[in-house]
Amino acid sequence: MIAVISALILWSSLGVLIKLSGASPINLVFFPCAFSLLPLTLVLTALREKLPMPDRNALGGIALLGVVALINTGSFFFAYHYTSIANAVLTHYTAPAFVALLAPVLLGEKCTLRMLVAMTLAACGLWIILGVDTSTFLRDIASGDRNGLGILFGLISGLSYAFVIIIIRKISPLNDPMVLTLGQNLVIVVLLLPIVEPPAPFFPAGWLFLAIGIVHATIAPILYFRGMRTIHANKAAILGYCEPVSAIVLAAVILGESITSATIFGGAMILASGYLARKL
Repeated sequence: MIAVISALILWSSLGVLIKLSGASPINLVFFPCAFSLLPLTLVLTALREKLPMPDRNALGGIALLGVVALINTGSFFFAYHYTSIANAVLTHYTAPAFVALLAPVLLGEKCTLRMLVAMTLAACGLWIILGVDTSTFLRDIASGDRNGLGILFGLISGLSYAFVIIIIRKISPLNDPMVLTLGQNLVIVVLLLPIVEPPAPFFPAGWLFLAIGIVHATIAPILYFRGMRTIHANKAAILGYCEPVSAIVLAAVILGESITSATIFGGAMILASGYLARKL
């Protein structure tokens, strides 16, 4: 569980780096994944005799993980592009509701009463923080409002993140975390290569791409995949609520984004749900 929480804390700084970079969402997905390939390949080459390599059946699961991870990451970055960090991360974490619906069917995991209480508490906290009713949300989407589009992309990333969690839970016990990380990032790079925008030489955001590639696209996934070997998908999804709370605090401190009373109250409910998840 510590590995999963550590990965989420690292990921929580992603929004601030994205806002500072000013780069397009596609470049922000592509270049960090590309930068992560070399160190991962070097490490796996050095450890090839100690690590089990995936067979043909496992390669299919890793390829599927890469495709779904691309949808998840891409929509998440577009959410950052169109709306605030708070709205992006909090709509992204509608994932537990989707996991609750999918995990019993796809993984055969039990959904206990305590788990339902934790998810309900987290969802209520999320709703309080967003402060958007259904009619307003639909009206914003129809009018092309940037904030509404950001929330929509956040919800898409939440659904795809639920599938990422389920796929990882299926394949992580049989594959090394570094192998999964390399395979996922390689698939993303190959899929985006035809549409990525070549940056100018010595582009200013280069150091940010490198930092995201090392910290967020390499170290954090390895920690996350390792932690997912020992916890259930529903618990991982609810523990994920640590990320938006941390991201909102960082956005306020570094970018000056405001923290409202609704954010504080809703965030407290989210943290309470994470505590319940820890006890499950």
